[in-house]
Amino acid sequence: MLTQTLKSLFTRDLNRLKVEIESYGNESNLWKVEPDIANSAGNLCLHLIENLNTYIGATLGGKNYIRNRPLEFSTKNIPRKELITGIEETIIIVEQTLDKINQEAIEAEYPLLVFDEKTTTEFFLVHLTTHLSYHLGQINYHRRLLDK
Repeated sequence: MLTQTLKSLFTRDLNRLKVEIESYGNESNLWKVEPDIANSAGNLCLHLIENLNTYIGATLGGKNYIRNRPLEFSTKNIPRKELITGIEETIIIVEQTLDKINQEAIEAEYPLLVFDEKTTTEFFLVHLTTHLSYHLGQINYHRRLLDK
C-alpha cells in the first residue's frame, strides 16, 4: 500500500536529516548564510519539522499543532539537540499518522487547499516527500559548502 511506502520514505529521509544536522562540525554553522544562500540549514530543518507536523500530524492525524511559518525562517541559534529532538518527534508523528490512513482516505480530497487547485491526499503526501527530499539536498550542500 502507498502509505507504507510513504512511511518508509519519510522515515528514511527524516533520519537522513538528523544525520545531516549531527554532521555539522561547528554547531554555529547550522545558522550560517552567505550572500547567495538565503536559508540556513537550521531554518530549513525548522521548516521541514513545522511543515510535516502541520500537513501530516495536525491535518491528517488530528494532532493539536499550530504552525508559525514566519518563525521557521526568522528563528536563529536553536541548539542542535533541540533540532534533533524535533526531527525525532516528527518521525513518530508521521509514522503514527500514516499507520492510521486507509485507502479510502488516501484517495480522498486533501482537507486543506494548499495549491491553486484541490488535490487528493495521495498527491499531497507524495508532494511532501519530494519537498522533504529537496530541502534535505539543500541542507547537505549547505553543510559541505559552509561547515569548514
